[in-house]
Amino acid sequence: MRSSSSVRLVLTSTVAVALVGAAVVLPDFSFSRTESVRSLYQATSEQSIALALADDGHNHRHDDPTTKNTITRAGLEPGTEDPTTAVQARRNTNYVASQRKLPDPKLKRVDLQPARRKVPQNRYAVAGGCYSVAGTPVWFQPTDLGVNLLYSKQRTFLTGGKGTANWAAQPSTAGEWVTRTVGKKFTFQLGDGSWLTKAGPGFATGSTPTKFKLRRTKGCAAYPEAQVNVTGNPHAGITDFQEVRGYVDPHVHGMAFEFLGGNIHCGKPWDKYGAPYALQDCKDHKLTDGKGALLESVLSGKMSHDPAGWPKLTDWPAPESLTHEGTYYKWLERSWRGGQRVFVNLLVENGKLCQIYPSKRNSCDDMDSARLQAQRMRQMERYIDAQYGGPGKGWYRIVTDPFQARKVINQGKLAVIMGIEVSIPFGCTMKLDIPQCNKASITRQLNELHKIGVRQWELVNKFDNALAGVAGDEGAVGPLVNVANFLETGSFWAMKHCEPSDGESADKTQLAFPDIAGSQQDALFGAVADIAFGLKLPIALPIYGRPMHCNRRGLTDLGEYVLELLRDKHSLIDPDHMSVKARQSTLDLMDEWKYSGVVSSHSWSTPDAYPRIYKLGGFIAPMAGDSTGFVQKWKRHLGWADKRYYFGFGYGADINGLAQQGMPRGADAKNKVTYPIRGLNGVKINKQRSGERVYDVNVDGVAHYGLYPDWIQDLVNLGGGQAIQKDLGRGAEAYLQTWERAYGLRADSCRNANLRKSVAKVGKLVKRGMTTRKVMKKVGQPYQRLGNAYVLCAWHGGKSVKMKVTFTNKGKVSAVRRA
Repeated sequence: MRSSSSVRLVLTSTVAVALVGAAVVLPDFSFSRTESVRSLYQATSEQSIALALADDGHNHRHDDPTTKNTITRAGLEPGTEDPTTAVQARRNTNYVASQRKLPDPKLKRVDLQPARRKVPQNRYAVAGGCYSVAGTPVWFQPTDLGVNLLYSKQRTFLTGGKGTANWAAQPSTAGEWVTRTVGKKFTFQLGDGSWLTKAGPGFATGSTPTKFKLRRTKGCAAYPEAQVNVTGNPHAGITDFQEVRGYVDPHVHGMAFEFLGGNIHCGKPWDKYGAPYALQDCKDHKLTDGKGALLESVLSGKMSHDPAGWPKLTDWPAPESLTHEGTYYKWLERSWRGGQRVFVNLLVENGKLCQIYPSKRNSCDDMDSARLQAQRMRQMERYIDAQYGGPGKGWYRIVTDPFQARKVINQGKLAVIMGIEVSIPFGCTMKLDIPQCNKASITRQLNELHKIGVRQWELVNKFDNALAGVAGDEGAVGPLVNVANFLETGSFWAMKHCEPSDGESADKTQLAFPDIAGSQQDALFGAVADIAFGLKLPIALPIYGRPMHCNRRGLTDLGEYVLELLRDKHSLIDPDHMSVKARQSTLDLMDEWKYSGVVSSHSWSTPDAYPRIYKLGGFIAPMAGDSTGFVQKWKRHLGWADKRYYFGFGYGADINGLAQQGMPRGADAKNKVTYPIRGLNGVKINKQRSGERVYDVNVDGVAHYGLYPDWIQDLVNLGGGQAIQKDLGRGAEAYLQTWERAYGLRADSCRNANLRKSVAKVGKLVKRGMTTRKVMKKVGQPYQRLGNAYVLCAWHGGKSVKMKVTFTNKGKVSAVRRA
């Protein structure tokens, strides 16, 4: 018989893992009903398992992965029904169809890789090239800007130390050579100060460098790396300031390998030694041959997995493998090459769950974690620069305003925007309803994050905090997250019964356990909390009555203060994860302020909110999920579009956020994807290869981020046709226009007759030499931005006429005339 201490340890680990898996970022999973996962929990009582697997009393399976395909992941509340009539929806859908007929901007192809010359033009240009070094063919594999591994055709690494130089089987700091130019020759130095020298037929190290001639050659072994498998150079604009084309994902967790203490996520988005080191499973997974990966098993529903990382990648990445890396930089590069142009990386943390999880190497403080992840983003930008020829040369560009983003995209690169989604921003938790922050501490920390580069913000994630109430989590995970909410705040969710009539507009429904008495429910969870956390709860878990349920906590005064600060900084505000009450108050403020900077990034708002966001001029990207579900979400969103604004659409992958990605439809599915695919602006997309794996979206689904171009083709095949591809291709422009309006720019005067000025007035306001931004400040956003001309509308003789503002290639006004 086990001792009480060992039983406590088992239960502690089980509940801790369940809490982490349930409440980190996404609530779309609950415990699998499969016997394989059930066997993992035999150390606990059968009664606790039954409770964990119970439904909510209204025949809704909360372990159903199709939850990711619903129009809202936030739940339901009275007064939040979709207000759109069938007539309005049809009119709005027709408006979007008419906009697809507008002329597209002219695009060109650009080659972002520097030309490979016979003699490298500088110390950065050697990256990824094969050169003769004293007669030896060497592949230069960059680990940082101007730092390279020297890789032989025998697949060994040149290392140095103590006057010698040897070829080693593995890379190390002893093989990281700082590359410098001396005229047309090159020197190589290690971190200890020693230089590479020529010694007979080989190499050595010494105090005086040898100046080597480098010449392009053949015969090198290519360094092992994931492939992109896209041919055709990326598209760019013919000017820096024209309308952009490209896909937008406003909800990704690219640096999640550092959250929850840093030991819960397996793999990294990059490593200085490349894919063989970045794409490795967690040590605890390897030690148990994949059978001890409890969190992975709970999330995926599979008892074990093959922990083989690179190059086999047998069981991961996969759509349902949620603790493994999904955004390796080469996969992201494939998505960019396939047409993506806006990528919002959300810094993510849940400090309480980090504290509960037993293994960690990082701080659990939400703000410390956000700072670390922001630092990692800058490091990855630098690493990609090193692969592409030097500082600023890479395709991954962190931007901080829409004008910079437009320029980056029109250069053919990926505009990377930093956002944040943590449970306790600015340390604004509360204890027994007492805020643990104040306006001064909020202002200081918000200014710091803004200075770092954060531009898209969520105020809540998993717990109520001093800023707003949360939507909560449903199903079997709900009580567990609610316990964590209590541990963080001293209070359970203030849910109440409510009566929505549409069945899709409340907060998350809490388990009812209809076949178990309330006292038993309270006693069980009280006991679990006592065992797991070593404390007695002062009150039992509440019973919220029959569904539906609504959180009575809304937006607080401090929350309103944060929104004011964000408005004044022209930031994008994401109301997802808020309780319906808090979200409605937030949108009321946006209405009052006439503030367009609102983005719903992953289906955590409700149907009442979506038309309001469109009406504000905001941007919406539903959860990506399965291709079949996304097509239906797109069709419904067309009915909410507002004719006063440019329409484009996006998708929120929520990848690396413990969110299941799109599942495969099968090799025999009707209208399956056929390779090669013709992507945005005609690029050719073949099946992606990583090591020994070749991915096919038909059978692998969205196994990793690089398969989103393939997923988009599946949307087209499923009935979206060119219309859905065109709407998604206009997504980056729509996102940028929303962000521009957050800077106070008025919407365009063609879609908004009340914003038109007289022809004479436009002529007086727009002067030669003005920049594009100054023109928009004077006369609002243009209706069209084609090449070097902006089109807007004005009044003349009581009639609307179009006017054209022409710019030089440097973006300065050269002429204003009627179109």
